[in-house]
Amino acid sequence: MRYSKQREEILKTIKASQDHLDANGVYEMVKKTIPNISLGTVYRNLNDLEKNGFIKKIKLKNGNDVFDKSVMSHNHIYCVKCGKVVDINLKLDEKELENLERQTGFKITDCNFNINGICKSCINKKEE
Repeated sequence: MRYSKQREEILKTIKASQDHLDANGVYEMVKKTIPNISLGTVYRNLNDLEKNGFIKKIKLKNGNDVFDKSVMSHNHIYCVKCGKVVDINLKLDEKELENLERQTGFKITDCNFNINGICKSCINKKEE
C-alpha cells in the first residue's frame, strides 16, 4: 500500500478516536485538517486500511458500518437507537465453541459477535 497524506490522516483520526466512527464521522474530522478531501477518498482509504489489516470494519444491521482502531479479536455492544458501539470483553469459552461446532457442523475459526440493545443515554431520554 502506497503512502498518502490522506490515508495517514484518516488512520490517525481513527486511532485517536475514543468512539467507533462511521465514514461520515471520519470525513468530518479529517476535513478539519485536509479541507479539500472528498467523502469518496475517505471511503476508499477506509476500505484499503481495513483490507490491509490496519483497522477493523464493524458491519452493523442498519448498514452504517463503523471502524475500530483495534484489530484484535473482540466483541461489541450496539445501541439500536443512537448507533453507539462499545467494545466488550465477553468471550465464549472452548467448551461452548465445541458445542456450537457439534450443533452446526461448522469448524469455528474465529468468534466475533455484536450484542444489540439500548444504551443508558437513550433509555434516559425515553424516561424524560
